[in-house]
Amino acid sequence: MINEISAVAFRQNLGEMLNQVQYRHDSIVINKDGKPVAALVDAQLFARIRRMQARFDSLSQRIEAGFADTPEAEGLAEIDAAVADARAGR
Repeated sequence: MINEISAVAFRQNLGEMLNQVQYRHDSIVINKDGKPVAALVDAQLFARIRRMQARFDSLSQRIEAGFADTPEAEGLAEIDAAVADARAGR
């Protein structure tokens, strides 16, 4: 479950929020001035997020290396064409 809380309320209820994350595996989104600024998640989820980020970064680097010789304008044109095809249902 994802809960939202203001930064002030979070600061006042830190112990309770930590328990929610640790024992119920909830996630807490912390808002400041009505805007989300941070999230508190359990350590296992955070580890998964870090692994996914590492895999994404590695894949991005491989894609970048594979297209290093492609001019930027040409690559962007190909992406635009692929998006247009996908939206047209081709």
